[in-house]
Amino acid sequence: MADPYQTLGVARGADDAAIKKAYRKLAKELHPDRNKDNPTAAARFSEVTGAYDLLSDTTKRAQFDRGEIDDQGNPKAPFGYGAGPGGGFRPGGGRGGFEFQEAGGGDFGDIFEGLFGGGRRGGANPFGGGGRSRGNPKGADMAYRLAVDFDDAAALKPQRITLSGGKTVDLKLTADAVAGTPMRLAGQGEAGPGGAGDATVTVEVKPHRFFTRDGDDVRVDLPIRLDEAVKGGRVKVPTVENAVMLTVPAHSSSGKVLRLKGRGFHRRDGTRGDQLVTLMVDLPADDAALAAFVEGWTGDQDRNPRAALGV
Repeated sequence: MADPYQTLGVARGADDAAIKKAYRKLAKELHPDRNKDNPTAAARFSEVTGAYDLLSDTTKRAQFDRGEIDDQGNPKAPFGYGAGPGGGFRPGGGRGGFEFQEAGGGDFGDIFEGLFGGGRRGGANPFGGGGRSRGNPKGADMAYRLAVDFDDAAALKPQRITLSGGKTVDLKLTADAVAGTPMRLAGQGEAGPGGAGDATVTVEVKPHRFFTRDGDDVRVDLPIRLDEAVKGGRVKVPTVENAVMLTVPAHSSSGKVLRLKGRGFHRRDGTRGDQLVTLMVDLPADDAALAAFVEGWTGDQDRNPRAALGV
């Protein structure tokens, strides 16, 4: 029998915040989408999810601590008999990386149940299960991938998704979802005798033609003219939401990085990363006047800009 405390790597007296923090870390490391060639990671992901499901439920945790149930939520029957096939937990829980409402305005409320909350499915059965009865199994779970434009993901713009049954749902993205945490839609899977299964949605951020992501920051190379680099000035630069004006300092070389505060990806704490703008001096291919100027320019010929490289 596995000890859920050991599975999550927390002490038996750990509070809810410590348990949630440990689960977030392990779920991110072990999620199958990040370990497609590692079946061991997928098994561990299932273990830590089950452990978190038990320990985040106050009643189940107390029963486990008293030795009344095992790590699967099954009662410890006398004389060594198990709880039977109805026992166990299914991963699920409280609100996660999406808030959503039905397209057209109907509020779905708490239909999104993600990995990191305290909600639970219906009442317990005699075998310790989370609402599934032995005679009436729920329908199969469904998995979805939602490809989101880079700009929309950074700005957390609402998205629309159509489920397999044809239902259209408007989603409000959050930082957790954009970070790759799969979210659970309770009751949105296939129908079954005991009710519908669940659905999970994993957000995939599409690559951008000129933006790249660096943690919570966004990077972009910005071409500037030679006169803009030498004299400095105000230039227009794109961001994930709109174009803004940026001040280029005089005598700026290619590779100089300027920072636009709060123009990156949203963080879980409500703050945002920055946009890092790398200046790239763009010279015209054939400019006779520029070539003539350089021919007659002697002010910088004795300087070696590569000296720091040892050449």
